Amino acid sequence: MSEYQYYEFQAIDRPLTGKDMAELRSFSSRARITPASFVNEYSWGSFKGDEDAWMDEYFDAFLYVANWGTRVLKLRFPARVLDLETAERYCVGERAWARLAHGKIVLSFVSEDEESGEWEEGEGRLSSMIPVRAEIARGDLRALYVGWLLCVQAGEIDDDEEEPQLPPGLRELSGSLQQLADSLRIDGDLLHVAAEASPALSVAGPDPASVRAFVGRLSAAEKEELPARAILEGDGVMAALLRRFAQGVPHDLRLRQGIPVNPRPSPYP
Repeated sequence: MSEYQYYEFQAIDRPLTGKDMAELRSFSSRARITPASFVNEYSWGSFKGDEDAWMDEYFDAFLYVANWGTRVLKLRFPARVLDLETAERYCVGERAWARLAHGKIVLSFVSEDEESGEWEEGEGRLSSMIPVRAEIARGDLRALYVGWLLCVQAGEIDDDEEEPQLPPGLRELSGSLQQLADSLRIDGDLLHVAAEASPALSVAGPDPASVRAFVGRLSAAEKEELPARAILEGDGVMAALLRRFAQGVPHDLRLRQGIPVNPRPSPYP
């Protein structure tokens, strides 16, 4: 069988600089490099970079696909929107794990299936799963729970280990979450059992009066600074603000109002 390996990195929070792109070009003369991505396919030879080092330095998402059945997805987050303790409650094995590097949390998911015999293609897969990153940043823990199911499926979780909090909405997966579960080859029956016990997502959203009261408690400096930061820094600022709001709402009310439940504040700035 011919060899096929696919590597794709995406920069989301900030574009690559000219210097960044030149440094990446030194690792490959054939790769497609833009201010937002590095993509290369290998039918011979191998990747000369270090995917973890590149995630630490340049990129927010990574996908690796090999035709012998290996699939790897990595997602990077500012620690202010996903704290390591929360991530490690779900990503607990060799198939899904979390690490802290330079103030960022990197999640890794690995699926292996040497017996599938399927020809693997990587093009377009990462883009279909990228929205999962924004969902996690907003406090949606369903993707992390999928990572926990991946560890369960691989036999990495002991029967007496405590199950992490079951997030709402597993019966209502977004397209990107479904793509994640499919890409990681999560057994449909395993996901179905979890979904049956998962509370439904509320479509009502947070109570407007509670939101206005929360905003009213912000300092004058924050009210002036936050809109500018939201424009300049994007989803991360809004995700951190939503987490602060959620921490002041009782757990059962969060579930009823569809507020993501991620109660522990990040210990990192």
